[in-house]
Amino acid sequence: MHQLSGVGVFVAEIDEHMLSGKIDLAVHSMKDLPTKRPGELTVSAILKRDSSADVLVSRDGLSLDELKDGAVVGTSSMRRTAQLRRSRPDLQVSSLRGNLQTRLRKLNQGDYDAIVLAEAGLQRMGLKLDYERLDEESFVPSANQGTIVVVSKIGTKAEMHSKSIDDVPTRTETMIERKILETVGGGCIVPIAIHADVIDGAARVLAEVLSMDGKRFVRLDEKITLGNGYLDQAEDMGRRLMDMGGRELVLEAVKAFGAR
Repeated sequence: MHQLSGVGVFVAEIDEHMLSGKIDLAVHSMKDLPTKRPGELTVSAILKRDSSADVLVSRDGLSLDELKDGAVVGTSSMRRTAQLRRSRPDLQVSSLRGNLQTRLRKLNQGDYDAIVLAEAGLQRMGLKLDYERLDEESFVPSANQGTIVVVSKIGTKAEMHSKSIDDVPTRTETMIERKILETVGGGCIVPIAIHADVIDGAARVLAEVLSMDGKRFVRLDEKITLGNGYLDQAEDMGRRLMDMGGRELVLEAVKAFGAR
């Protein structure tokens, strides 16, 4: 069973501490922040994005294509599960939970033949592992993957000071991704992948919604012109994804999750 992460509860607890004045700033992985946020709080800074890619770490140093038929691959992500099943339907994708060290220990003790992780997490921990960076065209990342943010109360000195470390291109990318995610909906139980890359005054945006088995998906690959109205363009992408069949895929995943 795919369980809802405790991260959302943790973020809500941190929010309560900030709203009550116990803390001035909070640092989060932006991927963990719900799209619906308390009105008194703001993302005052978004740090320059680290790698947004997924990586495959195997016990034998094998790539995804080299894994044997029926190999057991661990991940806790519905999005990664669907993409793995699309790429290698023969694999056995199994739930993998725990912190980074726990996941690597489970791999090394033989519970899995390979596991999929965020490259940014390995880089931040300073771990030098032999891994394969998965192609972001096939394994489009989750919205906001690789992004660290600072949250503060609106109108405070903490907000003013933390704004100085805000990275504008990363903020643009992550806001586009969050707008599409908010428009599509479904939360963490729906396989949704969204990645924006700002280059020369525009953002290339890849977005897709997949069935849980990875056999069906709808996908858009477009450029969004930056400037006034760029979030309206992102919202339009989200709506068109839904109209292309994403709505049915979202409802299918929600129904399947609720039946478990």
